[in-house]
Amino acid sequence: MSRRFRSIVSLLALAAGLSGCGTVNEKLSAGMGDYIPQWAGGLPADAPPRPGTPQYDAYMKERERKRLMPAADRDKEEQAKKGAIGSTSGDAVH
Repeated sequence: MSRRFRSIVSLLALAAGLSGCGTVNEKLSAGMGDYIPQWAGGLPADAPPRPGTPQYDAYMKERERKRLMPAADRDKEEQAKKGAIGSTSGDAVH
């Protein structure tokens, strides 16, 4: 075997090994993000649910409902939510 042939085979083996690591890490990171705390770089509290879950279907229905709603009504709904959250958190502080 020539030196050139061995070099090409070595490079191909390294490329195959790296591609295997990429697929393992992709699947591993998708699942591990759920278990890592937010302070350590995990998912934030307001992250949408994962696709394929019942919560995701409900989230998408709500998102579509808001998309079809007129902008003025959407703004009123957002203000009402902020007001409700602000009033409950204000009571807990006193």
